[in-house]
Amino acid sequence: MESIGHKEPPSLPEGRLQGRHAFSDLVRQALACAVQERWNHLILSDPDFADWPLGERAVIETLTAWAGRGRRIQFLARDFGRLRELHPRLVQWRTTWSHIVEAHASRPMGGGEIPSAIWTPDWVMERLDVEHCVMVAGRTPERRADLQERLQACWQQGAPSFPATTLGL
Repeated sequence: MESIGHKEPPSLPEGRLQGRHAFSDLVRQALACAVQERWNHLILSDPDFADWPLGERAVIETLTAWAGRGRRIQFLARDFGRLRELHPRLVQWRTTWSHIVEAHASRPMGGGEIPSAIWTPDWVMERLDVEHCVMVAGRTPERRADLQERLQACWQQGAPSFPATTLGL
């Protein structure tokens, strides 16, 4: 039951989901939830972020509403070239908020791929099949811990990348 003056956080889906539109909507919903639930830490992970809605004005506005003191966001990718090319608004946002952003480029051990996922303190989403956009999402501690362990293993294998500024001549 909702009390007066109290807004319930957006409900994030759990279970198996599929489709490109569902994926994009889920990214938007997760970031909106991060604002409302005041999550202090986010991990966004994908081989290249090419099909994420990270360049949309509304997504950048949501990230800006979320960003602030005590917040931290980690980006994990195999390569940030496509992200830089396709999401210039995010590149500018990353420059503005460089003090809360960390980014690593990594190649996971065992010949696998970087997970396409969102990790938060309360909810996670992982695309099991990037090509067909088959995802699984949930709030269980086991699912969150498993994904966090795999993301941290990739992070540790990687190196800092996607700098806030590019030095050049």
